[in-house]
Amino acid sequence: MTPPSRAELIDHLVRTGIAGQVDTPRQNNLKHYQRLVEGDPYHQFGLSFAHEWSFGEVLALMSKRCGVVADENYLWGIDTIDPDRTVDALEAVAERMAEAARNRERILLATGHPRNLLETYQGWKRVLTANGCQVVTAAAGHSYEIEGEHPPKTRVLTWREDVALVTDGQQPRHSHHPFAMQAILADLTARGEPWPQLVIADHGFAGAAAQAGINVVGFADSNDPALFLGEHEGKLHTTVPLDDGYLTDDYRPLSDYVLSRAGLT
Repeated sequence: MTPPSRAELIDHLVRTGIAGQVDTPRQNNLKHYQRLVEGDPYHQFGLSFAHEWSFGEVLALMSKRCGVVADENYLWGIDTIDPDRTVDALEAVAERMAEAARNRERILLATGHPRNLLETYQGWKRVLTANGCQVVTAAAGHSYEIEGEHPPKTRVLTWREDVALVTDGQQPRHSHHPFAMQAILADLTARGEPWPQLVIADHGFAGAAAQAGINVVGFADSNDPALFLGEHEGKLHTTVPLDDGYLTDDYRPLSDYVLSRAGLT
């Protein structure tokens, strides 16, 4: 497939709803911002912040970095992700991936959205390893218990084509928690193996890696402010704003654009 131009990619993002007017409603965005401000670990993704963020500051930053409506009085309805900001961030990701390939870096890929982003990450892993990168895996089978979600309550760290995700013992599960990435890093340390030099991830996988000081490019929806705050405080290299609930085919033009910009085949 011929990679899209920047204008064609923006058109695709808006047409699908990956950016532009998104399915994530305003009221959900604001609720998550408030929970982050209140210190809810589920919405912090394993990150701690140097600044004690107020609700207004979080909303202002999300407007700047993501493109949500800045008006605090807009409480209900459709919210937005600025597609130009999405593509700007994707171009930064492409530059970082090109650097990783040039330097044959150790990389780690992980997703809390296995039904949506797994195949995109797997494709990038194949290209990066074909260009000399070494993929890092660890702690397969590590399990932990969670609260506040539908049973089963056990989560098991699993690798699918060298991309980390969690399952409930059988099925892949959506996850915000940092525990799996923390286990990966602890296992690497215990075995005397080096940590990755670049992590490509989302949710708690990205947050925990960034908190540990690893270079991270992350992907986040408009209702997930933690990674944007982490980027603002210098803990993440790049956070890409996008609606993270679509199918693999919807993200393929985005993936092709990144690989083309990176000069990777």
